Amino acid sequence: MTRHARNGDVRLAYEERGDGPPLLLVHGLGYSRLGWGPTVDRLAERFRLILLDNRGMGESDKPPGPYTVAELAADAAAVLEQAAGRAHVLGTSLGGMIAQELALSRPDLVDRLVLVCTTPGGPGAYPMPRVTVRLFAEVPTLEPTAALRRMVENSLADSVVESRPELVEEIYAYRLAHPPDVPAWQAQAAAGAAFDSLERLDSIVAPTLVLHGTADDVLDWRNSGLIAGRIPDARLELLEGGGHLFLWEEPDRFARVVGDFLAEATTR
Repeated sequence: MTRHARNGDVRLAYEERGDGPPLLLVHGLGYSRLGWGPTVDRLAERFRLILLDNRGMGESDKPPGPYTVAELAADAAAVLEQAAGRAHVLGTSLGGMIAQELALSRPDLVDRLVLVCTTPGGPGAYPMPRVTVRLFAEVPTLEPTAALRRMVENSLADSVVESRPELVEEIYAYRLAHPPDVPAWQAQAAAGAAFDSLERLDSIVAPTLVLHGTADDVLDWRNSGLIAGRIPDARLELLEGGGHLFLWEEPDRFARVVGDFLAEATTR
C-alpha cells in the first residue's frame, strides 16, 4: 500500500514491508522504491522496511529542480517522522549522500546508519571513474533504449555482465518499466554533484557501516575509505569484485552483512 508524507508542498510516496525494527531504504539517482531487487525480500525477513520514493521519482512529486541533498534529506526526515520516528537508515549511491545528510541534520531520527557505494562528494573525494564520465558524454548520442542498457551494464561488475546476462536483463526490464522523468533525473543529479560532506562527517554519531564493491565503475570505491576514516568508529567492509549495484548481484550476502550489523546491540 502506498502511503504519503509531506515536506512543505512536496508529497512523498513510501510503502512499508516486513516486520521488525524499522529500516528506511533510500535509493540512488533515477531509481524508485521498486529498484531494490531481491534484496527487499531478504531484508523484510528481519526488518520493517520503509521504502521511499525520493522527490522526482516514482509516485513522489516532481517539483522543478535543481534539488539539493539537504532537501532530499528533509524529505526522508518527513517520511521517518510519520512512519516510525527513529529508525535505522540505509542509503545507496545518491541515497547514501542523503543518508549522510540525514544523520548530520537529524541525528534524533537515525539509529544505525549504512552507507552503500557512495561518496562524500566535493573536491576532497575521488572523482567519478573515467569509464562513467565517458559513458555520460556518449549517452546523448545513443538511441534511448541502447543508452539505458549501457547504463545498466555500467552499474554492474564487468564479470557479472559477462557471466550473468539474465541479471542484466532483469535490471534492464525494471528500468524500462520505470523510466525516470528526465528533468527530475537532472534535478537529482545536480543535488549529487553539489554535495560535500567530507569535513562534516566527524559529527555523525550513529554507529555506521560503510559498504562498497571494489569493481564499482560509477563511484570510486576508495571514497568508502574516506567516509569510514572520518566517521568516528565507522566500520568499513569492501566486497571484492562487487559492482555499483552489488545489492542486486549478491542479495543474500548484502542482506546478511547489513542485517547482522543492524542487529548488533552494542552502541557508542
